[in-house]
Amino acid sequence: MPDPLPTRARLVEAALRDAGIPGEIVVLPDSAATAPLAAAALGVEVGAIANSLVFWSDDEPLLVMTSGAHRVDTKALAHRLGRQKIQRATPDQVRDATGQTIGGVAPTGHPAPVTTVVDRDLASYDQIWAAAGTPHTVFPLTFAELVHLTRGTVERVD
Repeated sequence: MPDPLPTRARLVEAALRDAGIPGEIVVLPDSAATAPLAAAALGVEVGAIANSLVFWSDDEPLLVMTSGAHRVDTKALAHRLGRQKIQRATPDQVRDATGQTIGGVAPTGHPAPVTTVVDRDLASYDQIWAAAGTPHTVFPLTFAELVHLTRGTVERVD
């Protein structure tokens, strides 16, 4: 029987296992490319969705794992991080940095490590959900697991 997980989701699954994170990848019948879609499909609050947003900052990619209930204030975040500017990455920059496409970017499974910021407000949820490399795949984890997995800096992002 063929593996039901897409190739990108299998890379995420391998990274989860390597990091000791037990969450199983769930394949959803409909796209969960946005936080509201993912929350509706999973029956959770939109804030419990860990959006993976890729930005470009100081000539490098920056992954911001933000609560689905927030918008990233790029100017304030750049100031907090001591960066010149943070701007949305282009679809090509997202694909080059993560190997994944917008709407399915996971916090892991990338060709090389990506500097990551984790929204501190995700800590208020016992369980959060993140994309698993495609718009149809997600996985559960805790805030502590997300920080461990990404080696991210915990920060306010809104």
